[in-house]
Amino acid sequence: MKAMNFETAKWQRDGLDDVIIDEDELERRRKRRRNIIIAIVAVALLLVVGFIAFGRGGEKAAAPAAGAEGRALPAVSVIVPGRQDVAAIISGTGSLAAQRDMPVGIPGEGGQVVRVLVEPGQWVAAGQVLAVIDRRVQVQEASQLAAQIDVARADLNLAQANLARAQRLLPNGFVSRADIDRLTATRDAAAARVRVAQANLAASRARLGRLDVRAPTAGLVLSRSVEAGQVVSAGSPALFRIAAGGQMELRARLPQTDLARLSTGVPATVTPVGSSQSYQGTVWQISPVIDPTNRQGEARILVAYNRELRPGGFASVQINAGSTSAPLLPESAVLTDDTGTYVMVVGQNNTVERRTVQVGSVTDRGVVVAQGLNGTEQVVESAGAFLNAGERVRPERRQAARR
Repeated sequence: MKAMNFETAKWQRDGLDDVIIDEDELERRRKRRRNIIIAIVAVALLLVVGFIAFGRGGEKAAAPAAGAEGRALPAVSVIVPGRQDVAAIISGTGSLAAQRDMPVGIPGEGGQVVRVLVEPGQWVAAGQVLAVIDRRVQVQEASQLAAQIDVARADLNLAQANLARAQRLLPNGFVSRADIDRLTATRDAAAARVRVAQANLAASRARLGRLDVRAPTAGLVLSRSVEAGQVVSAGSPALFRIAAGGQMELRARLPQTDLARLSTGVPATVTPVGSSQSYQGTVWQISPVIDPTNRQGEARILVAYNRELRPGGFASVQINAGSTSAPLLPESAVLTDDTGTYVMVVGQNNTVERRTVQVGSVTDRGVVVAQGLNGTEQVVESAGAFLNAGERVRPERRQAARR
């Protein structure tokens, strides 16, 4: 075994002695390996530093990205209206009419009209003559009846004288008691005929007086339907129409829900169509009956006379039915389409929602929302028509106007 090891070692030394070693080449190889190692270490360091820097930079860039996204959302102005005490105004429309439209016709048997003394638009007093009917025949009849009274009185005087003479002769026996009774009956009958003639004359004069068409009350003449020469009778249509006292009213048709909120005596403002002038009035009557076909009733608003308030005309009315607490929005916030009235509300996550509302009244302060809002919502103030439900926005809150 030792001899074998000796020979192997010797073979190796012999092999090394034959190899030519180049020192410069070895040095170049060492430098190349060292440079490679340094490059690998440098690349590794750069990767570590880059990873750390990228991780921190990403966290810092995340917030600006979110802010940029917020700035990219459309900005809208919103208001939180709250609830305010506003006047409960009920609006309606209707026709103007006389409060008491009184037709005036023929009270008697009629005849031919001789004169018409008034025109529409004139004021008349109670009992004033409006038209005169020919009365020549009736006057002659009255004269005849007056003459009959004279005849009856003459008969009465004669009967009374005969009775008086008989009573003076009775004690002497020249007349009997039966004669006295007969003469007394004759006197009483003559007195009765006088009273009958007087009654007939009074009736004739009454009929004569009814030939004058008179105003039943003071007021304004609204219409005239008769001319001189026209023959009229008790069955003829009304010759005149008079507004008693000149009082006018607006007969407004209102829904059943609005009528339930009204009471007599509340103030109202009436504006005729085509006029910029308004007139103050009061509700004096509320219809006790609701039309079953449209669920509406009538409120009658009394208004003092004015030449602009013409019966038959059309007018609008605003009735003050007290006050209520409700959200108040600018008109620009309330939108309407085919499905109804609505507003756009900014809800959770700044998402736009459509909210159906019911408008109570429109005032110079804004639109009163009767139903649909509680006052705490963020309502889009304007440009709501350009937004879609579900769209995200950037709300910019503004202070709701209060007065």
